Amino acid sequence: MNVLFLDCSMGAAGDMLTAALSEILPDKDGFINELNALGIPGVEYSAEDCFKCGIKGTHITVKVNGAEESEEMHSGHESDESHTHHHGHCFDEIKEIINSLNISDYVKTQALNVYRLIAEAESKVHGKTVEEIHFHEVGTMDAVADVIGVCLAVEKLNPDRIVSTPVNVGSGQVHCAHGILPVPAPATVNLLTGIPSYSDGINGELCTPTGAALLCNFVSEFSDMPVLKIESVGYGMGTKDFERANCVRAIYGNAEKEKESVVELSCNLDDITGEELGFAIETLLKEGAKDAYAVPVTMKKSRPGYILNVICSEDDKERMVSLIFRHTTTIGIREAKFSRYSLDRKTETVDTEFGKMNLKISEGFGVVRKKFEYDDLASASVKYGLGIKEIEDKIK
Repeated sequence: MNVLFLDCSMGAAGDMLTAALSEILPDKDGFINELNALGIPGVEYSAEDCFKCGIKGTHITVKVNGAEESEEMHSGHESDESHTHHHGHCFDEIKEIINSLNISDYVKTQALNVYRLIAEAESKVHGKTVEEIHFHEVGTMDAVADVIGVCLAVEKLNPDRIVSTPVNVGSGQVHCAHGILPVPAPATVNLLTGIPSYSDGINGELCTPTGAALLCNFVSEFSDMPVLKIESVGYGMGTKDFERANCVRAIYGNAEKEKESVVELSCNLDDITGEELGFAIETLLKEGAKDAYAVPVTMKKSRPGYILNVICSEDDKERMVSLIFRHTTTIGIREAKFSRYSLDRKTETVDTEFGKMNLKISEGFGVVRKKFEYDDLASASVKYGLGIKEIEDKIK
């Protein structure tokens, strides 16, 4: 499993995330050239080596119509003077800009998702609808450039899982289009709702609304760094200097799937019909059991019967117990707890000479297994008058 881990102990901003991810891509210069070829109106990207507390990383600079945005804008602090030459963009204008770019549907969708998150957060702050919101700091072309940069980098890295540390938000005040606001800014607080975040006394806006929205969109888990076989590390540097290195660190590596805790529920059945047992198993699987099966056994008084086994998560245990009692004749259920290893599973749609088919892929622990969905093979068998094995041999 490929994992992207983000160290946000010094917060997160769009340009810092773009820079960190660019360092772990195989060709950083090629990535910057590709960004410049996208056609974002008036935007030019450049990447420079940057040192913070002795650590070498990358700083991404975005120029709009030949002018570099001020440090305040890049770090999330917009001075009154810098605001005078910016105008807001509504959500529909942002959508038009993003949809006009020479980027994949994936990048467009992710970028629009990020901006919708920001719009929803701003709408709560200002008591307006999403359509009425006008972006200021996060609506300028340099911020669009940051969002597109991160989305394109994530597409290229294609991690199976993205994990981040809890987010350091900073403290103090920030100058923005609406005046002086506390750190974290109100929109940032809304975006980080439900996400572990903290301030350890550093005076400054460490997490910007753009950074918060990108984390909210892409990160599936906020925790300590998982066990990884590290493949590459990138440092995305901010503009300001603090006692600690002002950077986002991105670590890319491989993590074998960890053991999973499961519960096995079992019961003996000697007075249930085959139809009832079959329906019970189908229901349990449909309701989320990881597995459910029956083993024929000989029971007391030499009666034929079954042992029903149901594998489920601890969270689903009570619900599975209730379903077993409801759909079988048992009056008692045994419980045992186990750890299990399992391969990661995903499904891809593949074009074949027999039409589109779903290919099930299981991988992990150095093993990769691929198998076409049986129902798709069966449908093709009926349609083309061939055996399932014949069809499988032709499309392997």
